[in-house]
Amino acid sequence: MRGLRMMLLTLVAVLAGCAGSQDPTLPQAWLKPGTRVTLPAPTLAQPFSQQQLLTAEVKGQQHSMLVLLNADGQRLQLVGMSPLGIRLFNLTYDRQGIHTEQLIKVGELPPASQVLADIMLSYWPLADWQPLLPAGWRLEDQPQVRRLYDDRGAIISEIRYQQGDGRREPQSIAQSAFHYRITIQNLGSE
Repeated sequence: MRGLRMMLLTLVAVLAGCAGSQDPTLPQAWLKPGTRVTLPAPTLAQPFSQQQLLTAEVKGQQHSMLVLLNADGQRLQLVGMSPLGIRLFNLTYDRQGIHTEQLIKVGELPPASQVLADIMLSYWPLADWQPLLPAGWRLEDQPQVRRLYDDRGAIISEIRYQQGDGRREPQSIAQSAFHYRITIQNLGSE
């Protein structure tokens, strides 16, 4: 009986240790098929708010959506709408994780989580991304372009920028692994 009790106590201790050492599920996104990355924290030193018209070119077709983007320093909120103002999705990324409500799926537009990853890759500092990238991957930044390279040196994402109102604003995102291109037209910012 005493041996059984010791074995049960040992089993409980091992299970408790395993449960205590597991990390909570962290928000992740795909960089390319088979390769995921944990997203940087949703906090930013310089909060911003923008309205953008995104035009995605996927499989030879073009699709547009309006995006309301608000990064208040603590959370990132993203609302996607059709050009007629019909809500497609609501997304909030905060310290509790990513909360998505996909209302309507339109054609071949990238899913809300992929739009979030592209936005964060465009705006978040390199220092936030570098420690999260898979081994051998690198993110390089120049004034007019930011490129994400995989572990074989192939360009996975290329983000082109323009200067506007004293800020560097993304103008286009070419995602070679998932074969889409997004053109960004800034409609206004706060």
